[in-house]
Amino acid sequence: MIPRNEVHIWSARLDQSARTLDQMRSTLSTDEQVRANRFHFERDREHFIIARGLLRTILATYVDAEPAQINFSYSAYGKPALTTNPSSLSFNLSHSHGHCLLAVVSGRQVGVDIEMLRDDLAHEEIAERYFSPREASRFRALPKQLYTAAFFNCWTRKEAFVKAHGKGLSLGLDQFDVSFVPGEPARLEYVQEPLNLSNWSLSDIHVGDRYAAAVVVEGPACLVHSREWPLPV
Repeated sequence: MIPRNEVHIWSARLDQSARTLDQMRSTLSTDEQVRANRFHFERDREHFIIARGLLRTILATYVDAEPAQINFSYSAYGKPALTTNPSSLSFNLSHSHGHCLLAVVSGRQVGVDIEMLRDDLAHEEIAERYFSPREASRFRALPKQLYTAAFFNCWTRKEAFVKAHGKGLSLGLDQFDVSFVPGEPARLEYVQEPLNLSNWSLSDIHVGDRYAAAVVVEGPACLVHSREWPLPV
């Protein structure tokens, strides 16, 4: 079991061999198979299969079960939870452009987000629409060469908090502030009532120069343990 002061971050590529794809497909439930078949593009379908199979495979190691035996329930906002020992283990999955992150903790809520850096999205109009007024003002004041890194720092940290909070879009992205200027520590800076700033901790995850990623955990700061999947033999 995971100590309460730790969060495990699993990192994996979604482009896998045909053999691995078949192995992961065999672990999926009937409804997951149906969802996979709804994807129009083969690459999207394969990435879904790998991501869901990876989720099952990793969680199975924590609860001492076979991947195909893992069962999920879903909150009113769509956040998944384990039906096996649900009060103990929490998790969250995110993927972007072929890279997947899975966060796993014990006894607290967690949210993780990863995004590939894209210059075409990092501009003031989108910041004005989705960031808080204070964040949008700080973003506009930055040198243009910092826009992409700052935008995706802000976006992933806010998405991770929304996912950890577990209430989906009912928690607006403009209802709280995060740090995002490149070089600044990752932190929650303000949340509207009835949220409590001290109830959550925020950390960056280094995935590589092409991605931004963050994890938010309920309660005090955790030790972040990053692991690559598959583990070295």
